[in-house]
Amino acid sequence: MKRGNFLLGTISGLTVSATANHVFARALAQTPLAGLPGSQGRCLVLINLGGGNDGLNCVVPHGDQRYYNLRPTLAISQSEVLAIDAHMGLNPKMSAFKSMYDKGNVAIVQGVGYPNPDYSHFRSTEIWQTAAPDRYEHTGWLGRYFDEAGLPPDNLFNGVAISQTVPEVLASNKTDIPAIPNSAGYGLAFDRSPELSQAFKQDARDASLPFKSPYLAHVMEIEDHAQRGSEELPKLIGGYKTDASYPATPLGRSLALAAQIVGSNLGTRVIYVEHASFDTHQNQRPGQDRMLMQFSDAISAFYQDLAAHGNDNRVLTMTFSEFGRRVAENASRGTDHGQASPLFLIGGGVKGGLYGDVPDLGSLDNGNLRWTTDFRSVYATVLERWLGRPASPVLGGAFPAIPVLA
Repeated sequence: MKRGNFLLGTISGLTVSATANHVFARALAQTPLAGLPGSQGRCLVLINLGGGNDGLNCVVPHGDQRYYNLRPTLAISQSEVLAIDAHMGLNPKMSAFKSMYDKGNVAIVQGVGYPNPDYSHFRSTEIWQTAAPDRYEHTGWLGRYFDEAGLPPDNLFNGVAISQTVPEVLASNKTDIPAIPNSAGYGLAFDRSPELSQAFKQDARDASLPFKSPYLAHVMEIEDHAQRGSEELPKLIGGYKTDASYPATPLGRSLALAAQIVGSNLGTRVIYVEHASFDTHQNQRPGQDRMLMQFSDAISAFYQDLAAHGNDNRVLTMTFSEFGRRVAENASRGTDHGQASPLFLIGGGVKGGLYGDVPDLGSLDNGNLRWTTDFRSVYATVLERWLGRPASPVLGGAFPAIPVLA
């Protein structure tokens, strides 16, 4: 039985995963390898821009007339663009994010994708989260990082998903990752009913029951982790104070909780956050503009909060989206599923600027941007240069790092 195949969900929003070799596998976990850059105290915040963000109206090629020819009603005018240089710029709703870029705290990697792209939301998301375009994996790339990183096995918060369920990117064979929609929502349904909790434990220990399963012991262990976590988390983050003005949006609240977790020094190495749905087939401009403004304002408040507590240099934020959009607009003033798109790396540890090839609107692949940077190169950079672990065992191959981190 694989951990990634067994998810225990509850109405209170917590999910954890279990495995048959749970305890012994953890004891065999590797220690950090010598010779790789130090990673003590660092945290990766991964933001999923769900639905397929349109890269061309996010990082805008305003110096290319072909962009305006292909998007007669959807293109962002040169007078609106927040210009980075004579060719590229940012969506006008990303002014707070542009200020971070100007300070050197944002790296933009252009043309990110993978060979033989898939246009299905489900399969493309699975590919980005498992880092396996050519096969099916039951673990995520960060789940495999947890499996081999040798993190303290008794820490309930080595990784945290601020979401309703554990995403596939954090599915592992050896590590329990809690999904926490908010600080008040953490805990199993059993936690709130002593009668239910006692009945569950009694059934789990009853050897006479015909459905007795060898996995019940692991379920009990997970329930114990959830119970202890639900009791400990509010205490652990309760002393954190902030003056940052987060926007009253789901992403703002998620990043405020992420700052609490980082600032409370729980030993958390990875935090997963979700933002919106960028599936903009119709009337794209107002919807995408609104979601990008929410992203821009929330990430700005997040780093102001981190900086005020001296944590901005030890938190790297990376975005991803399952695909970009087609270059030409459709008849509904939207865009359909495409291929390559830009990806952001944010924080005091990045070397800001534009990376990768400028999108070539004159050499399209069936109407889509051709990818020029394999997303696994970005993952390899994060694993080796930020988290301090060798990338090949996690990614199943060698991919060149990108010089985006200081």
